[in-house]
Amino acid sequence: MAKKTIVWFRNDLRVHDNPTLHDAVSTGDVLPVFVLDSTLLTSSRASSNRNRFLIESLQDLKKSLQELGSNLVLLENLDELVDLAKKQSVSSVHYTIDYTPYARSRDQQMKKRFEDIGIDFIGSAGHLIVDSLRGIETKNGKVMKVFTPFYKQWAQIDRRSVHEKPASLPTIPSNVNVGTIPRIEKLTQKSQLSEDALSGGESAARTRLTEFLKHDLERYGHGQNDLGDDSTSRLSSYLHFGCISSREIESKLGNDGPSVAFRRQLCWRDFYHYILLHYPDNTKQEFQPRYHGAKWSVNKKHLEAWENAQTGYPIVDSAMTQLLREGWMHNRARLIVGSFLTKDLGIDWREGETHFLKWLIDGDMANNNGNWQWIASVGVDPAPVFRRLYNPTLQQQKFDPNGEYIRRYLPQFKNVPTKHLGEPWSMTDEEQKEFSCIVGKDYPVPIVDHKEARKAALEWYGSIAANAKD
Repeated sequence: MAKKTIVWFRNDLRVHDNPTLHDAVSTGDVLPVFVLDSTLLTSSRASSNRNRFLIESLQDLKKSLQELGSNLVLLENLDELVDLAKKQSVSSVHYTIDYTPYARSRDQQMKKRFEDIGIDFIGSAGHLIVDSLRGIETKNGKVMKVFTPFYKQWAQIDRRSVHEKPASLPTIPSNVNVGTIPRIEKLTQKSQLSEDALSGGESAARTRLTEFLKHDLERYGHGQNDLGDDSTSRLSSYLHFGCISSREIESKLGNDGPSVAFRRQLCWRDFYHYILLHYPDNTKQEFQPRYHGAKWSVNKKHLEAWENAQTGYPIVDSAMTQLLREGWMHNRARLIVGSFLTKDLGIDWREGETHFLKWLIDGDMANNNGNWQWIASVGVDPAPVFRRLYNPTLQQQKFDPNGEYIRRYLPQFKNVPTKHLGEPWSMTDEEQKEFSCIVGKDYPVPIVDHKEARKAALEWYGSIAANAKD
């Protein structure tokens, strides 16, 4: 009699290149399971956008498993997972390794629970490109804290093979209740759903990957920061949920400039998971101790203006509008709004991190945290503060020179000449009337003066640095 094994799907919602599924199939008859973890679905850091995307991804996974002869068993909690394993007399439970503090704590507890009843709890690689992050270190055996040397070592690591989807899977035992996927209305708030968000699921992910490789990758090397053209992959949400494998994506890349540039971006994803693995306290505090307890601004009006795309800086407000409308934001735009919040407004980076987690479909704990600390100049991979203190006007001129991005998200600028998009307040009263964009009526007055804010930011960061040396 063949052994029975459970595949506990989590952030690996796919049948193609899924090492966990592949390993389990080689062990015995597979029983696919997903647990509706209330901690992730309804906690203070939950997101209606991500919950909708999850439901769509589960629907797609269920269909794929049915086509292979199986099905997806939906459970309400971890106790039900343990009970199912006992009732079905499984020999092992397979899962994809996750490096977030919550996942590691949960998996340690589950490992003990399963081992206590004689069931193997087996983790497989698959969430990241490299099999293990623990082997990457400096010559002195220390954790790498700067991206470039990490990337160089990461690039030399042998890669695992890419797995095909199983040819077939056994049917679900008749005595197992497969359960039902929740309705979208149950796990989301309509007011917090982005109207133009991507659809979830492996099928959509694979279609998007094909389109990116065929149409957008060639432009990526020189156009990845072009806000108007937007030649980005739009794969981050699918990677977060594991609807597609980052290793499979990498395997389809060549060695030309655009492929190298995109592979480097995939490495940033691994890097931030590596940092969070070694420094789990980063989820609560700055990586650099000098900023622990730093007094950030608590100006609620400024924070609300930033969240609601009312800062008076078109490039910032376009990006924040994109976030609300799509549940996603161009990476260059994320840097611009991050710099504006932390440097121009002096507001705690954790406020930005929390707002992003509320709306982003790709709201990954490791990457969101790492990027916010990076742009706030409080995290790993340090650089002088002024290098990550962006002038919104210059950012618009450099990365949206034709104003396509701004006009896409802020229709009040459709008639405004491009030369005025960086600083619309500089238009004369006559020009504002002519172009149907009255500053203070059709568009907000800037909430801060960038030149003054820049000076204040440099003084604030400088004072902290000086005190740290004393």
